[in-house]
Amino acid sequence: MSKPPLDPDVADVAPNEPTLTTYDEQHVVTYVRLLQAESEGADWMEVARIVLHIDPAREPDRARSAYQSHVARAKWVTEQGRLLRGTGSK
Repeated sequence: MSKPPLDPDVADVAPNEPTLTTYDEQHVVTYVRLLQAESEGADWMEVARIVLHIDPAREPDRARSAYQSHVARAKWVTEQGRLLRGTGSK
């Protein structure tokens, strides 16, 4: 895997495939930032604006949906997808 971008734009909805995708690899930093913000109790609207680049005041439904799908995917990636834990061991 090549070095992922530090602050990439995101799709309106995160992938929902049962395997890791190129999108997941490109958004690993986004996923880490989302999980860290959630663990710190950050306001989802602030996180959507800063991390996802979506203004919840202008696009509340899009921001909420993108936030929820990306947080869910970030959790899946760490729990099932193994992207953040490494894939060296089988």
